[in-house]
Amino acid sequence: MTGPRLLRGSACTTLTALGMALLLAGCAPALRQAPADAAVTVPSAWAQTEAAATSGPEAVVPAAWWQAFGDEQLNHYVQAALARNANLQVAGTRVAAARAQLAAADAALQPNLSLGTNVGATHTLTASGITTSRSIQPQLQASWEPDLWGRLGDRSTAADLQYRASQADRDAVALTVAATTAQAYVDLLGREAQLAQTRQTLQTRSTALQLARDQESVGYISRLQVTQAQAEYEAIQGQIPPLELAIARQYNALQLLAGDVPAVRDTAAADGQGFARLQMPVVPAALPSTLLRRRPDLVQAELNLAASDAGLRASRAAYLPQLNLSASAGRLFVNALQYNPINVWSLGASALAPLFDGGRLDAQYDTATAQRDQAAYAYRGAVLSALGDVENALVGVQRLAEQEQAAERRRAVLAQTLGYAKDRYEAGYASYLEQIDAQRNLFQAETELVNLRQSRLDNQIALYRALGGGWSADAVLPATAVQPVAAD
Repeated sequence: MTGPRLLRGSACTTLTALGMALLLAGCAPALRQAPADAAVTVPSAWAQTEAAATSGPEAVVPAAWWQAFGDEQLNHYVQAALARNANLQVAGTRVAAARAQLAAADAALQPNLSLGTNVGATHTLTASGITTSRSIQPQLQASWEPDLWGRLGDRSTAADLQYRASQADRDAVALTVAATTAQAYVDLLGREAQLAQTRQTLQTRSTALQLARDQESVGYISRLQVTQAQAEYEAIQGQIPPLELAIARQYNALQLLAGDVPAVRDTAAADGQGFARLQMPVVPAALPSTLLRRRPDLVQAELNLAASDAGLRASRAAYLPQLNLSASAGRLFVNALQYNPINVWSLGASALAPLFDGGRLDAQYDTATAQRDQAAYAYRGAVLSALGDVENALVGVQRLAEQEQAAERRRAVLAQTLGYAKDRYEAGYASYLEQIDAQRNLFQAETELVNLRQSRLDNQIALYRALGGGWSADAVLPATAVQPVAAD
């Protein structure tokens, strides 16, 4: 009769424990939803419709977008930066750390098995005299926590989402490195083009100065006109050292981006032709709704939001009872390794439910809720910032092109003006100041043209970056991630 009674007692104990667990489950707080004002509404089309004329679902930015500029040296620098840039290498280590954290979270769902040995000796006084006892007990121990409420599963899900977010973060850093390297290279060529243009202008000023000196020597012009020519020559000469300094610093920055040590850039042969050979690519602008899956920083923010949701669920499950199962088996040897060993074993289960913790669980749940809300607002901010990046780059495509066209027309007019000024001066109808003003205006117009072309190239790079640089979320985004809210 002892066996059935024991079974009935065990059943009653189990039902009582389950009843208490269900009762305590009702004490857990309700799962809090994300704030309504953190929702994101994505427009159906870009505001800059003219600049986005090529946009559409099929408009995809190529992964190696920098090759569209048609410069092999640019390709080399970008590929070197993607292979050796220090910031990208640091981002890779963050991925490795997140992968290890995911493995640790998954391991918490599995049983634990360990091997142990207890060794002891006693020397005591008993009724029969002094006795000495020695024992050794090798045993296997196993324990497991069933994930009754999904707490461990949610932690594993959060770790998985954070691991995927670290992959997206690494890809975002790679996109930033590629775009920054491309802009640094374009800016370097732009400064070299300015240097070549300044040297060419200096040569023209040198010729004009020598002519003025020759004319003064025969009494054709006064000393005043010679000093005016000398001042113009010195003004152009003074612009060369700052340009050479800017080129040296820009080249060092480019070397560091590519993972190399600073070096000396030979500017003696800088002729500006490399800058002139850069192609102006047409960047396809996809629809705004596809942007959320083509920018790694947006996918990272989305995954962080999903991970914070999983962490919030795990924090809520901490209010519920935890069940632990344990078992052990071994042999007990007393006084001799082979003398009458005893088989020993144990089975057990324990349930632990929080009753009073001084508000610790409430504080942890409030913290998890605030972190989830923070991630929700951060995702909204990232989406709005990304939409602004694309719109700003699109408006730059159109307006900078218009500025360059106007500057081209102005340069052509100023070139004609210089020709007329030279003819008038040589014919004796105008002073040398008129020719100097025309030369100065033409030089400024040519410098402005170089700056505008550089701004257009930088804007195209910014547009490539704003559109995600050909990146796709398929490799890192799970089906459980947050879905963006699109406009009707």
